[in-house]
Amino acid sequence: MTVHQYSTALSWEGSTGAGYRAYGRAHDMQVADEILTLSADPAFRGDASLPNPEQLLLAAASSCLLLSFLAVAAQAGVDVVRYDDAATAFMPMDEQPARITRVELAPKITVRGAEATRVVKLLHEAHAGCYIANSLTAEGTIAPTVEVLS
Repeated sequence: MTVHQYSTALSWEGSTGAGYRAYGRAHDMQVADEILTLSADPAFRGDASLPNPEQLLLAAASSCLLLSFLAVAAQAGVDVVRYDDAATAFMPMDEQPARITRVELAPKITVRGAEATRVVKLLHEAHAGCYIANSLTAEGTIAPTVEVLS
């Protein structure tokens, strides 16, 4: 059995000694050779100019669907020439434990010489095989728009 393994390295330095309101939320995450500086969501006293874990979870779901779809489309002989996604995640604070409960992906896909219904079918096939979507407990919805070029 093949097992893919992924690793990151995280580093934070500061002091929580003065309480919840006083410590900095910025921290570094190393992924491969890249170091991303992250923070908490501003609602949790984070720096709004930095990405937060909730955004990264949403970005992972959006990126995984793109990559899964491109693979499925290429294998089916569909020429995808553009793919844009406006993704949204929802985390209602009245539900406990707090979590992302819904992820909405809204890909706009431009293809050449394929029927829109076939593209949507391939998109749902890609979603069913997306390892990030399969790892999440949040409800996932996809609302695609397909443009067919002649």
